[in-house]
Amino acid sequence: MHYEFKNKKITVMGLGSFGGGVGVAQFLAKQGALVTITDLRNMPELSSSIKQLEGLPISYKLGGHYEEDFINTDMVIVNPAVPENSKFLQIARNNQVPLNTEINIFFSLCPAPIIGITGSNGKSTTTALVGKVLQQTSRTTWIGGNIGRSLLTNLEEIKSQGIVVLELSSFQLKELSSIKKSPHISVVTNVSPNHLDRHIGMDDYIQAKKTIITYQRPEDYAILNYDDTEVRRWEQECKSHVLWYSTRQSIKNGAWIKDGSIVLSVHGQERVIVCTSGIKIPGGHNLQNILAASCAAHLAGAHEQHMERIVTSFGGLEHRLEFVREIHGVRYYNDSKATTPESAIAAMRAFQEPIILIAGGIDKGSNFEKFAETCIQQTKAIVLIGKMAQKIQELILQKTDGEKKPSICISNTFREAFQQAHGIAKPGEIVLLSPACASYDMFLNYEERGRQFKNMVQAL
Repeated sequence: MHYEFKNKKITVMGLGSFGGGVGVAQFLAKQGALVTITDLRNMPELSSSIKQLEGLPISYKLGGHYEEDFINTDMVIVNPAVPENSKFLQIARNNQVPLNTEINIFFSLCPAPIIGITGSNGKSTTTALVGKVLQQTSRTTWIGGNIGRSLLTNLEEIKSQGIVVLELSSFQLKELSSIKKSPHISVVTNVSPNHLDRHIGMDDYIQAKKTIITYQRPEDYAILNYDDTEVRRWEQECKSHVLWYSTRQSIKNGAWIKDGSIVLSVHGQERVIVCTSGIKIPGGHNLQNILAASCAAHLAGAHEQHMERIVTSFGGLEHRLEFVREIHGVRYYNDSKATTPESAIAAMRAFQEPIILIAGGIDKGSNFEKFAETCIQQTKAIVLIGKMAQKIQELILQKTDGEKKPSICISNTFREAFQQAHGIAKPGEIVLLSPACASYDMFLNYEERGRQFKNMVQAL
């Protein structure tokens, strides 16, 4: 099926403990390429990823990168975690070695139409919702991308009448612009400052996100969040059909809320999807995700009953406002995937009950002003961890001006933070892990952070 990789020397840069490079390495090795994987981390840290590649003819150069792997090679596959100013990428460019990415290869070869979903927050939940709704229909549905798996290894089975649902990060989109491709149906949930530690600035980040609509054709669709002021401006750049969704006002073309129900209006035909009271996942931000998902699923052929079945049964993703358990009247929620202030704000606003919040970690270049204000309005107590603890505490204290609420303490370890929060919580209250920061200062990734939290809750 794909002969262009046979006997080619290919360097995969960045395997990742998340397994980011596993799919592309498996795919290339099975195509007969001579694959070399290079990563700054060493064998023990990458063991779970390496295990998935057992038995394949792959050579490893771990614990650092070597110049020869970027000169004496036919192609370099760059993983999303690699910073674009890496000197090794520059060495490859200087030696006319083409750079490629897993997602670019997939887009170039995938025979099925693609639904692409991006945004600063909400993209994983929206991707999961669209995928689950379409799995109810007769179309074979494939779900992947940033949500955790490469679909390259399934390429042989994907047929043109199937449908692919991909979560796309700003890094994956930035690379897509080099092959000038956008999805057939694109969903943009929102745009707020994120990953500014990696992008040159907000403009660079927005340009990367815009790739999802830039190369669309007139027969394609863009589904945009009308309630997001940045995303609303994108309409003039769309060459495709634009559908809007809003939780605040009625929409001529798209999805909105009318008399307590989700309503879809496409090509002048209005249909009621589901009563909002039947929705299982908490929070107004999830209502937006459901509106976006309903639009996309409808365009791909789903009917009202398919959507209703999923919306009323979907309990959310792991580590995403995930209800863990109730004990002595206190409810515990794991929102470890909230690695930005905006996600944590959405989590705090999802509850009416008093909240004891566990937050902190490492900063991705975000602005914490609004997060601090929301903490003051929405929480009873805050337990802080990680590198950002001091800074968040100072911001909150500045804004409260010596007023009493909320109480703040800083913990040295995650276990200590959990015990503090558990000790403060009274019946009818909520303990919420929603860190607003990345996890790399104390954990391998946000999943490990979430699992540790859940283990401590289950052990109570």
